[in-house]
Formats: sequence, structure tokens, C-alpha cells
Amino acid sequence: MSKQYDLLVVGGGSGGLAAAQRAAEYGARVAVFEPNRLGGTCVNVGCVPKKVMWYAADLAHDLHLASDYGFTVGPSHHNWAELKTRRDAYVARLNGIYQRNLNNKNIAWIEAPAAFVAPNEVTAGGETYQAAHIIVATGGVPTVPDLPGAELGITSDGFFELEQRPNRVLVVGSGYIAVELAGVLRGLGAEVSLMMRFDKVLRAFDSSLSSGVMAALEAQGVELITQAVPESVEQANDLTMVTADGRRHGGFDCLLWAVGRTPNSAELGLQHAGVELDERGFVATDVWQNTNAKGVYAIGDVTGRDALTPVAIAAGRRLSDRLFDGQTDRRLMYECIPTVIFTHPPTATVGLTEAAARAEHGDEVKVYQSSFVSMYYALGETKSETHMKLVTVGAEERVVGCHIIGDGSDEMLQGFAVAIRMGATKRDFDDTVAIHPTSAEELVTMR
Repeated sequence: MSKQYDLLVVGGGSGGLAAAQRAAEYGARVAVFEPNRLGGTCVNVGCVPKKVMWYAADLAHDLHLASDYGFTVGPSHHNWAELKTRRDAYVARLNGIYQRNLNNKNIAWIEAPAAFVAPNEVTAGGETYQAAHIIVATGGVPTVPDLPGAELGITSDGFFELEQRPNRVLVVGSGYIAVELAGVLRGLGAEVSLMMRFDKVLRAFDSSLSSGVMAALEAQGVELITQAVPESVEQANDLTMVTADGRRHGGFDCLLWAVGRTPNSAELGLQHAGVELDERGFVATDVWQNTNAKGVYAIGDVTGRDALTPVAIAAGRRLSDRLFDGQTDRRLMYECIPTVIFTHPPTATVGLTEAAARAEHGDEVKVYQSSFVSMYYALGETKSETHMKLVTVGAEERVVGCHIIGDGSDEMLQGFAVAIRMGATKRDFDDTVAIHPTSAEELVTMR
């Protein structure tokens, strides 16, 4: 006999848990299916442990500059194994917090994978479960290319399993995962080469950010290998990458694939619910997170839309607001989503790129830019440039895009994102009193 619930959530990552808890707060009976650790990619092999590693690399950067401020700092040694132990213990504490949150809201955690057998029915662990509403929130997994020797490499998941820091690493990819992990590894002392298919990283971002990140990586000593299409991987003593143009890049003790993510949809039995997938396996949804099957919804990375943890959380909460609290117009607006790439220095962006704004608004676009070296670097020889760009539209110069690379950009963007979402104009920015001395003040003094 089937077990009955109001909501079944397939996937215990950030989005699925957010949707489940919000629904339970409205009185819904909820079950979450997650065979692995609670928290999904973000908590276990994504944002959280990545940020810990970024902090470590950032501390290494600060130690390098300490003598500029009168500190005597001797030779330092980084203990990767100790950092991993502390990081993993922190993640385990978060797993426990998620479980307690589910218990406190009387949400059932089914520690088994679920698969559809009908539009409103799934099986898991030998049991059958039914609900009028089912949310698919299974996320994705790192992609490994189909080429000879690819199995010799690791992915971002494998990066977090490393017990010791590798000495010479080839990172393949040009997206945010590639540039973030390349920066972390270099900051903690590895020799790093970054290989990309085209001529630049972060091609979907504003050109100023792409150029700035490449310059920062080069300044940190990362070798950039452009116009390189991987063809095969060989191993003698070390790893060698052979590219389609015949080049051979060798001498690596670690190869890290960061070439995208594949939706975790193949084993869900979605065909039994009549749910449509796109050509890449992502679950197709409308703006309300509905699939084509009545009562089946999808949120987060499995949909292929804005693969960011806060996006999945926001979509899940709004969906539960609509389904269980009668907020019929409640949905996530996918426009104007802020995000940060944790490079060194960090890269922050919200709204339209300059190119996208010009394509949409033509001659109505006006751009303001500023480049400078933060006061933090005033006392020494090491310099790191901050670059800011505001993209405005129309006679009122409504700000539709903000793009920053520089120290502190990760923290300063959140507030500016609120202003931009509310329709702030360049005049609104100009009429805001600056906080001095900060880098952020450049955003309200730019001319």
C-alpha cells in the first residue's frame, strides 16, 4: 500500500530542502528522498567547502602582503591535510543541522533514491509513495568528456577528496569552477595550468570581467593555454594532455576536469510520469517551475537554469508558497540575479552585460567604468587592480548591469543588487553619500 503525503521532494540539496521546509511550515505532510548526505552539491562538494578553500588561499595572499604593514613573517608551511580535516568536520556539522531541521518540521527523510512509476507516485527502498505534488530537485554531476584516458582525471568532486595538495595541476575548463579551483590551487602553492577551448575564460560574463580574471590568473602565475581542444590523456610517470592540434602538455601529477555539469535525471524514471527532458537531459519547466506533467515540478540545477544555490532555494520556497499558501502569483523572477565567482580577487556581477544591453537597447546604453588599485596595496610593491563597470539604459540612465572584479566585490555587490532590482538610476547612485575610504565608493562617485 502506498504511503500518502502532500508533497514529495526528490533530492535533498539546497533547493529541495528549502521547498520541503517551506511547505511543512504551511502544514503540508512532506517526504524528502536523498540517498546521500543532506545538503547536495553546495554543502558537500560545492559552494561551502570551496569557500573554505578560497579563504585558505586568500590568507596565503594576505600573508604575502603582511610585511608591507610592518609584520615580520617567516617562511610558512601549509598543512593541506589538516585543512581538509577541519573543512570536512564543518561540512559534517552542516549535514547534522539539516537533519535536525527536517526532524523539527516533521519531514520524513527517505535515505534511498526515488524513481517515478506514475505521474503522482514514486518508489524508493522497496516502498511506494504518493502525493498530489512532486518536486524534482536532483541537481547535477560533473561532466567527464568522452575521450581516451579521461578517467585519469578527477572532477570538482575529486578535488574535495584530495588528501594532499598536488604539485603540478592541469585544470581543463573556462567557467567559474575552473577559474575558482585554479586560483585556489595556485594560492596554496601548486603549479597550475588552465586549458580552455577558446581564447578566454568566463565567456558568458561581461568582457571586462573575463579580461580581468585572465589578467589576475596570469599575475598569480597560472599558465593559460588557449585554443586547446582535449583529444586524449596519456600517463607514463606523469600525465600528458594531447590536444586536437597535436600539442602535448605534460608533467602533471593531477588533471582536473571542469568542463560543465550533467543533469542528474537519467535514473528518475521520468518517462513514467510523462515528464519531458531537453536534448541535454535537463528537465524542461515553465516560469512557474511546472513541468509538462500535472503535479510534477522541477527546481535547481536539474532544470539547466542559472545553476546557483540561492536560485534553487528561492525557486523552491516560492513554489511552496504558491502550492501550499495560496500565493498564486508567487514565482522566481530569473532576471537580475547577482552572483560571485570566487577568483583572487573575487568577481561580482548582476544584470545585463554591456554586450547584452547594447543588443537589447542599442544606442540607449551608456557605460561608466573605473579602474584603480585599492588602498590595501598602497604600501608595497604588489598591486592588484580593481575594475568596475555600470551599464545604464535610457535618458534616465537606469542601471541595468553592475560588474566588478576586485577585493571586497563579493561582499559589496549584494546591496547594490537590491538597488538595481528596484530600478535605481545613475542619479540615485550619484546622490548616495560615499563611504570613504573604500573601494565600494567608486560605484557612487563614478563619472
